[in-house]
Amino acid sequence: MKAYVFPGQGSQFPGMGKELYEKSAVVRGLFDQANQILGFDIKKIMFEGTAEDLKQTNVTQPAVFLHSVSLAQMIETFEPKAVAGHSLGEFSALVAANALSFEDGMQLVAKRAEAMQEACELQPSTMAAILGLEDSIVEEVCASVDGVVVPANYNCPGQLVISGEVEAVEKACELLKEKGAKRALILPVGGAFHSPMMEPAREKLEKAIEQVKFHKPICPIFQNVTASAVSDPNEIKKNLNIQLTAPVRWTQTIQNMWAEGLTSYLEVGPGRTLQGLIKKIEREAQVSGVL
Repeated sequence: MKAYVFPGQGSQFPGMGKELYEKSAVVRGLFDQANQILGFDIKKIMFEGTAEDLKQTNVTQPAVFLHSVSLAQMIETFEPKAVAGHSLGEFSALVAANALSFEDGMQLVAKRAEAMQEACELQPSTMAAILGLEDSIVEEVCASVDGVVVPANYNCPGQLVISGEVEAVEKACELLKEKGAKRALILPVGGAFHSPMMEPAREKLEKAIEQVKFHKPICPIFQNVTASAVSDPNEIKKNLNIQLTAPVRWTQTIQNMWAEGLTSYLEVGPGRTLQGLIKKIEREAQVSGVL
């Protein structure tokens, strides 16, 4: 059985979406809608902007979302048995699975990016990638450190991203190196995503989410917060409301999908990050991207 998976922030690249735009009138329509909703020319930045231009959160998130949804529209037989998205990618997955309209999805993504940027500016915070340790050790060390530092992204076995206050993250990195981490690398990000530091952003996004109508998706969506299959619109909404302050349980998501008999995964969006992570979680999985 095939699942479709959607990447998050960090998968963007200059020129993204240009080929899709030139090939499809439907995609051109999505880009026009996106420009109207966002109030700026996202197409110009995606096609002509530099990597630095695309790094701005208010650009990155709509750009990755738009690229992923456009790509899903290009798949002739879009018949996934389940979908999942990594962080931001969950919004792409919800639109592709008809749980959200494109317009509502884009508005929420724009609001999410704006709210996250504002939360980052309230207090210095950061994230760090921890490589080569069991999740339980990382969890124990985070719990032992004074201040805010929590597991944020369970990407694959041996790769867990932590998130929180700058000093607390730095202290955790020192302790984790002592515990045998191969690397404990501070990431070049604007703030502590998927941690309690995002509470101001979560509150703002929740208000926007509550105003949007969610529908029953065409297939179950494995959500970041629970790592389990969800089809009920109210439950989808509830999980989305707490996604910004809760960890992305990607390792557990793929393990649970595999246990449900989902053995083939198609990455729908820019880059190949998720294909690599999935192979590290389940070696026997068949992974591919959309050509």
